[in-house]
Amino acid sequence: MVSTIAAHRIGLVGAGIASSLSPALHEREAAELGLTGYRYELLDLDALSVPVEDTAEFVRDAVREGYTGLNITHPCKQLVVPTLDELSDNARLLGAVNTVVVRDGRLIGHNTDHSGFLTALQRGLPGAALDSVLLVGAGGAGSAVAYALAAAGVRELRISDVDPTRATDVCARVAAAFPAASVTPVTASDVATVLRTCRGVVNATPIGMTGHLGTPFDTAALRCDQWVADIVYRPLRTELLATAMELGCDVLDGGQMLVAQAADTFTLLTGVSPDASRMRRHLDELIEQRDLAAATAAGPAVLLTTEEIR
Repeated sequence: MVSTIAAHRIGLVGAGIASSLSPALHEREAAELGLTGYRYELLDLDALSVPVEDTAEFVRDAVREGYTGLNITHPCKQLVVPTLDELSDNARLLGAVNTVVVRDGRLIGHNTDHSGFLTALQRGLPGAALDSVLLVGAGGAGSAVAYALAAAGVRELRISDVDPTRATDVCARVAAAFPAASVTPVTASDVATVLRTCRGVVNATPIGMTGHLGTPFDTAALRCDQWVADIVYRPLRTELLATAMELGCDVLDGGQMLVAQAADTFTLLTGVSPDASRMRRHLDELIEQRDLAAATAAGPAVLLTTEEIR
C-alpha cells in the first residue's frame, strides 16, 4: 500500500555516523522514483551532544519535530525499543529495531537487518546448501543474520563469538523461535574444526573491513565446495572473500545485505518498492568515490563499524 504522506522526512539516529552512505543512497532512489518530497537526514547523537542513553526520548522528540520515519543504527537499536508503541514480530524476537515507522502518531519498530540478509542470501546464493552453517559474530548484526539463516531453512547452525555468553544467548533465542533447527554455540578454539564440516560460513564481525584488516578465522580450513558470505561492505571484496574466491567458493559480499535492508526500509517508510538493482549500482559508485577520496586525502581515512550498514 503506497504511503499517503506527500513529503517524507527521514532521520538516521546513531552515534558517530557522519560517514554513513544512507542519505545519498536513499535520496537518489527517491529521486529516481519521483518522490520529490523525500529527505533523509543524519541525526548523529555525538554531533548533537546527546547521550546515547537518551535515545528513546530523542526519538520521540524527533517525531514531534516532524520526522515521518526513522532509521536506527549503532548503538541505539536496543535503546529505542522501550519508547515504541508496537514491534513487528522480527523486532520483538531480536530485541532490536533499525526502522521506526510513524503511523497516526504511533511509533512502530521493525528490523530489516534480518530480512536484508535473508533476501541477499536468496538472491546472491540461490540454491546454497543449508544443512550446516557456521556464523562468526553474534552482536547486533550477527543476531539478525542468525535469525535470517534459521528462517532460510538452515538445519544445523553453529554460532561463535569472542564473547561466549553473547553467542549462547543468540543461540537460545533463535532455537526457541525455530525449534526444528539445531542451534548451538561454538567456542573460538573450535571454529576451525567446525569449519571443516559445514557447508557455508558467514562473517558478521568487523574483521576484514577498512581499518580492521585480516580474517575472522584461519581460512586454511575452507574448502572449495563451501559458500562464504561477509556482511562487511567496505571493501566489498574482503580478505576472507578474496581467499574464498581463489579456492573456487561461491561468495556473497556485504553490499548485497546493505542494499536489501535499505530497500526493505525504503518500502516500510514510503509504501513504494525501490529498484534494488539500481540501488546496488549506486552503492558501488558511492563506495568507489569514497575510497578514491580516502586514498587522496591528506588525513587518515574515517573508520566504519559493521553496525553502520545504513
